[in-house]
Amino acid sequence: MDSYAPQQKKTPQASSLEPRIAESIRVRGLVQGVGLRPLVWRLAGKYGLSGSVGNDAEGVWIHVSGVAGQVDRLVEALRSAPPPLARIDSIERLPRAPVGPAESGFHIAASLPGEMHTQVAADAATCADCLGELFAPDGRRRGFAFTNCTHCGPRISIVRSVPYDRINTSMGAFAQCPACLEEYRNPADRRFHAQPNCCPDCGPHLWLEWAEGHDHGPEADPIARAQESLRAGKILLLKGVGGFHLACNATDPDAVTRLRTRKRRPHKPFALLARDLEMIRRYCSLSDTGCELLQHRAAPILLLPQTGAAALAPGVAPGQRCYGFMLPPAPLHHLLMAGLEFPLVCTSGNRSGEPQCIANDDARALLGAVADAALLYDRDIVNRLDDSVVREIDGRPAILRRARGYVPEPLMLPETFAAAPPLLALGGELKNTFCLLKDGQAVLSQHIGDLHNRAVGDAFEQSLQFYRELFDHAPRAIAVDAHPEYRSGKIGRALAARESLRLEVVQHHHAHIAACLADNGVPLDAEPVLGIALDGLGYGTDGSFWGGEFLLADYRNSERLASFEPVPIPGGERAIRQPWRMAFAWLHQVFGNDLSTRQRLPGEFGDFLARQPLETLARMIDTGFNSPLTSSCGRLFDAVAAVIGLCREISFEGQAAMALEACVDSAALAGGGNGYPFEIGERGGLSRLCAQPMWRALLEDLRRGTAAGVVAARFHLGLAEAIGRMVDRLGDRCGAGWSGRVALSGGVFQNAVLSSLLVRQLRRRGLEVLCHRRVPANDGGLSLGQAAVAAARLLQSRGAGTCA
Repeated sequence: MDSYAPQQKKTPQASSLEPRIAESIRVRGLVQGVGLRPLVWRLAGKYGLSGSVGNDAEGVWIHVSGVAGQVDRLVEALRSAPPPLARIDSIERLPRAPVGPAESGFHIAASLPGEMHTQVAADAATCADCLGELFAPDGRRRGFAFTNCTHCGPRISIVRSVPYDRINTSMGAFAQCPACLEEYRNPADRRFHAQPNCCPDCGPHLWLEWAEGHDHGPEADPIARAQESLRAGKILLLKGVGGFHLACNATDPDAVTRLRTRKRRPHKPFALLARDLEMIRRYCSLSDTGCELLQHRAAPILLLPQTGAAALAPGVAPGQRCYGFMLPPAPLHHLLMAGLEFPLVCTSGNRSGEPQCIANDDARALLGAVADAALLYDRDIVNRLDDSVVREIDGRPAILRRARGYVPEPLMLPETFAAAPPLLALGGELKNTFCLLKDGQAVLSQHIGDLHNRAVGDAFEQSLQFYRELFDHAPRAIAVDAHPEYRSGKIGRALAARESLRLEVVQHHHAHIAACLADNGVPLDAEPVLGIALDGLGYGTDGSFWGGEFLLADYRNSERLASFEPVPIPGGERAIRQPWRMAFAWLHQVFGNDLSTRQRLPGEFGDFLARQPLETLARMIDTGFNSPLTSSCGRLFDAVAAVIGLCREISFEGQAAMALEACVDSAALAGGGNGYPFEIGERGGLSRLCAQPMWRALLEDLRRGTAAGVVAARFHLGLAEAIGRMVDRLGDRCGAGWSGRVALSGGVFQNAVLSSLLVRQLRRRGLEVLCHRRVPANDGGLSLGQAAVAAARLLQSRGAGTCA
């Protein structure tokens, strides 16, 4: 790449009597590929400064000379008004030798190689300027599906290596035409060094395949043809930003049903794509926070209540009261939606449980039998990125899946972590992410998925290798979950042995709470919090499966103070897929072998249970055969959903709990009170929250014919009240060292009903409540917690002189 110094008009604003200085300025953060260098170039011209600016592996460097006050103004302008996609973490200024006479003017220099310390930007939704060009009456980018600039467009999805220059992206295959090259080389243009810059003359090519029953010539507009197919009820395979989608008319019941059948996805809600906010308002209510989230540059999927005047096809979100909508994340989606009067189902283009397709040939081979037409282009997707998913809980945004638009932007950790050595945390088995910690920053990978699927596991290893190379990451330690059979843990143990690295094993729920602390910027030396970790299950220090835990925890240590009463899991993994088994286990614990009588098990569930092999299951529970114990709160949700007839078997993880939340009667919830009772006792040296009284009251309600929605509301009310009482009980046990903070983490806290009820309960008690903000409360945030715990322990041992 050449060095450029276009003519600038200098506007001196200082007296010649003011002192002149020369400095080397280092800018760190999210500063490459976001328009920072042209901004510096323009500011240097404005303030009459000489020198140069460039990229290297640590960020952006600036060599500048001129009047001292004007240099100060340049630095202040960078701090106060950086480019839209930039994030400046630090600016360091050092004196340097004065610039010689031959170095007049200000130049943008070529990028320099070196050890990686900078950041790569996330993909960004189409900016307002590019959107205007896309639909302008004239202009060379009208209707061009790959329009972008330094303020928007693909980033990490097309990057192969750093520095972030065009040759190191999948756009390297497309040579820029003279007009685009002029924009690219002009620092005054917003496309200066926009690495994906292109136009219809030199950019990627878009086409439509298949579309049976439609006769079009080779010059037909592929967007118009795709729209015609969608109007005709066809299923469209659509190449998106970070992977493929399968799309159809979301108001067409037949099309939605065919998509479910062909994709073999019977129940999980589909994501939706809308043209604009007004289209979404037909089906959902939107708050100001919701509008901001939808219009964020990440363009995430936002879960919204189904309270609009219109309704979509019943198969879009069966058994749910929320739709998951996103706005167009790229120009291609804007063009496709511009001619449609209905929203689209826009679900991941993959076979159930497998990673999203990113290559054209793979998509044709795997999804050709699912789709009727395919809208494709010839730019490679280098890195797979699922759509991010967010939700509004009690007025605050909560990230449920962190991927496209957010990744790989790093999370700044509290300053006390700056001295931690580089380390790698490999996350859990479900909703996996991994985390690279370096320079006091945590880089979380995109959502990888569930590693028990071989293809997802392979994608995990490929992404891990890519991130280590991209960020030049040489860890000193590896952090893994305590579960001995997690694939992520096995990979981490092997990696630590192969590279002679220290291995840190972090208990699952301690990692959850540490993730919440790091997410909220809690310092390393802060007093412990009372952590409440509620999830499906995690491997406990006693060899059982925990999931309803109350921990006194900081980054280094955690002490289990209380838990939900353990119950067997009859059949192990099978009971997770069949929630009725968990219901049986709870009812067996409450009533013993007499539980199948019609008097105690009213209604249709009693009839169903009577047809099952209850004697065999009872023997398994009584003998402990393939029936490990769990204190899981998530499994309690499953059991309640099964008993009230919502979900006996699941086809996707979290289905039963989602159905139970969706079932809640809002009037019964708003009335408060009448929550089912839970008992708090002491067993085995721990305080235990026992659900036996809850089950007796719930079954009595069912016997009276109480509606399922009211039962669900009373369950949520009672559980929140019981957790609040447990916090009261544990307050004294926490002692004087307790900070008075309560940290909430684990997948159960994605439930907006329970989370809102509990947060209000705890705040009424005068407690400070920490909830997740930047990473998911579910296992998608686990790797951040593992990294924080491992870093804290390494720093502690280094301070003790036991770690180099």
